[in-house]
Amino acid sequence: MQKLALGILSLSLFLAACEDPAASKPKATLSNSANAPSNSQLSANDSATAQAKGTRLAVSPDNSKVEFTGSKVTGKHEGGFKRFDGFIDLVNDKVENSKVSVDIEMNSVFTDTDAVTKHLQTGDFFEVDKYPKSTFESTQIVPDADKGAGNYMVTGDLEMHGIKKAITFPAQINIDPEQVSVNSEFAINRKDFGIVYAGKADDLIRDNVVIHLDLKAPRKK
Repeated sequence: MQKLALGILSLSLFLAACEDPAASKPKATLSNSANAPSNSQLSANDSATAQAKGTRLAVSPDNSKVEFTGSKVTGKHEGGFKRFDGFIDLVNDKVENSKVSVDIEMNSVFTDTDAVTKHLQTGDFFEVDKYPKSTFESTQIVPDADKGAGNYMVTGDLEMHGIKKAITFPAQINIDPEQVSVNSEFAINRKDFGIVYAGKADDLIRDNVVIHLDLKAPRKK
């Protein structure tokens, strides 16, 4: 009986370790971003125009989080980025008229394991020496009618690992007197951005990675 109980416990722990954290998350839809310039190509006039149309609210690690969950056969790793900056251009207090932009310093990546953190910085993954930044800039925000008030579908250009894609994902966006908040969890396929390292033969890395966004941009009083 004791051996049976231990066997059941071991099986339960194994199955829990093997669970794919991306399986229950909505999958972002991607397409080629043909015409949009990269953030490095945006001119000062673009920035000035955005500010003229609305109120620019700062996004930073002081008020926000950009994190992820990656997994392999034997388990998962939690991580994120320590350095990033961006803004929410709030226009007429309307989500649909507004814009979100974030620049991430890829060498600021962190995880729950030092060895994994260092490995992510190498050519097997982010290749931070060659691709020091990832950027996201929204191009359209529309209400997600199926989910009700406060829920939206965000479309924008994500550039990572030297590859730019148009990406659409769900988000909860709220405009409050004190702040504007954006919260989202969705999965992307790392291979869509040229990150194809498979892992060990007996411990393969899953393709889908869960992105966690918790952006809180304070409004000036």
